[in-house]
Formats: sequence, C-alpha cells, structure tokens
Amino acid sequence: MAKKSDVEKLLDKHDNLTHSEDMKVASHVQRKDDDWFANTLMIEGVEVPFKFRRRKEYKNLTGSLVNLTYYPITEEVAGMEFEAMKVVRIKVS
Repeated sequence: MAKKSDVEKLLDKHDNLTHSEDMKVASHVQRKDDDWFANTLMIEGVEVPFKFRRRKEYKNLTGSLVNLTYYPITEEVAGMEFEAMKVVRIKVS
C-alpha cells in the first residue's frame, strides 16, 4: 500500500475539507492584524475570498498557481453574512 500524503491524511480526517490544485491567484492582499498577517486571496473564476493568517509576512502571490486545502466558513460583517474559504494549507505549484 502506498504511503498517504499529508493532504490525503487531512482529507480523510476532516469531511468538509476540499483540496484544489493549480488555482491561479487573481489578487493577494495582506494586512497586519495584531501579531499576525491576515491574507486574502481571490482566485480566478471563483467569487469567494480565500483567507489565511500567518505570523510572518508572505510573498505576493498575485499571478501564481497555488494548491489550496480549505473549508467554507461564514463571516458576519456589519450584520450581514458573507461566505469565505478558510485556508488550512497553501503551497505554490
């Protein structure tokens, strides 16, 4: 039996996770949020933002192809609900 990759292990363990490969980043914005950097990616052909946080600043990913492992979340802003994707793993292709 072949050894499972880290992504396969995550997907087996968590039913709501999705893994997508070679997604083109249309825009990448990051801002300081206390001790963290909040990152928001917009992916070509997808209307929902992909969000993740890091302790260190991340290189600009605009125009890059990325592999993402994520799950859907709902955020409330000013009393309105917005759908987003919470990224748990990101890797430049």
